[in-house]
Amino acid sequence: MQIGNNVQYDPSVYVNLNQSLNRISAGAQTSAAEDPAALSIAEQLKADNSGVAQAVENTSNAIAAVQIGDQALGEQSSILNQVRENLLQASTDTTSDEGRQALLNETQDLLKNLNNIASSTNYNGQTLLQNSQSDTSGSEVLQFQAGENSNDIIETDAVQSNTEGLGLDGLLSQDASTFNAETARGFLDTIDSAIDTVNSYRSDLGSTQNQLQSSMGSLMTQYTETSSATSIIQDVDYAQEVANFSKQNILAQVGAYAAAQSNNINQNIVNRLLT
Repeated sequence: MQIGNNVQYDPSVYVNLNQSLNRISAGAQTSAAEDPAALSIAEQLKADNSGVAQAVENTSNAIAAVQIGDQALGEQSSILNQVRENLLQASTDTTSDEGRQALLNETQDLLKNLNNIASSTNYNGQTLLQNSQSDTSGSEVLQFQAGENSNDIIETDAVQSNTEGLGLDGLLSQDASTFNAETARGFLDTIDSAIDTVNSYRSDLGSTQNQLQSSMGSLMTQYTETSSATSIIQDVDYAQEVANFSKQNILAQVGAYAAAQSNNINQNIVNRLLT
């Protein structure tokens, strides 16, 4: 549009000025009107990142649960090692009947503690070493969603780490009056088998934890790369945009000043023609 005889007014300056101001205030360089394709890509990347972030949280929680289970099994392993020592001491005839009875009492207290660990070890209410606090059968197989897709599942094996599952109920209920050296020796193979079973549980949990940590590393890399891609597409370069805003602002002020001067000149011409 021409103002007066010589001054040109460019309305796109004000459009550019408004766009630049919107970018600075929103912190984004794209909008649906300016670049629909780029905005669509950025929004899809955001949705992907949201899913990855939840998968990271799921995996972190799963690692915590597995670590709790492993620590509890470690305590049980220590208990079983002490039980084995007691049985070895009770197996020799140099131990008196009174000493053997004391060893049995200590052993049964240890096994009760082992059962308490099995019933109380849980993560967010989910028992890890048996089915539930009151149900001594094997625990449920836990499935951890460690990725965005439905098949990104990492599982634990069922665990029954109590005297029932470890075959130690007979020792727990052993009558002191019939507990002699021969009886104690008879339980040695049983306790060795129980120790092997607990070690197997720990090995399985360790393998699961390794899988979870590997998945966590992959998810964190994916999250970082997706965030970077989103930023490149959508985030505004503040230094560049502020410079652009300043340029457009100056052009707008020059245009306004020129328009005002043109109006003044035109008015003076009209006034002189009328006089």
